[in-house]
Amino acid sequence: MQPASSNVIENRIIQAVLSEEISPGERLGEKDLGEIFGVSRTLVREAMMRLSSRGIVAVSPRRGWFVIEPTVEEARETIEARRSVEIGLLMTQKNISAEMIKQLEAHVLEQQRAIDENDLGRRSYLLGHFHVHLAAALGNSILANILEELTTRIVLIATLYQSKADAQQSCNNHRRLVSALRKNKVKDAVKIMDAHLTHLDKALSIRKKMKPRSADQLRGKASFVP
Repeated sequence: MQPASSNVIENRIIQAVLSEEISPGERLGEKDLGEIFGVSRTLVREAMMRLSSRGIVAVSPRRGWFVIEPTVEEARETIEARRSVEIGLLMTQKNISAEMIKQLEAHVLEQQRAIDENDLGRRSYLLGHFHVHLAAALGNSILANILEELTTRIVLIATLYQSKADAQQSCNNHRRLVSALRKNKVKDAVKIMDAHLTHLDKALSIRKKMKPRSADQLRGKASFVP
């Protein structure tokens, strides 16, 4: 196995967070990560600093590096950021192609499958990334990139606060939104998006305590290891 670059380490950690291989609040030791990826702690620290700048991890003198645990207030701020971006995007969108509508419909079907199969990691990932796909489908790559940056934080929020019923409601809203876009009913799509984000805000509940995984468990996650 070739030693990983700091970029690879960064991307692998993001993938692990998105798939819930790593939990919010979980400690990420530089030594453990260096052993997993076969690199020096310096390279691990470079990756951690970039993840910190993206709001995915934080560092403290006592805990070292750890995955952020968004508070209810931070979750609401993230939702409001999405509201500004996504409603503005819908209001200024041009006609979306039939092919892109089909891709969005297929994405919603994947969301439903993950919910039905109780695949929590894939469920959170797909529900969050629907909005990135939507921005791309509407032809705005810059806003798609902005939403990509928000997605990991959104998935962390979902991990902490979203129930299966909330996830199903989100999937239903996505389905209705795509249906409105297929009919080119922009005002309806805007109303659905606004109601969807309002539901997310109201659905924030008391965070459940989670037991962090050990370094040995971390090593055993196949998707995390390069």
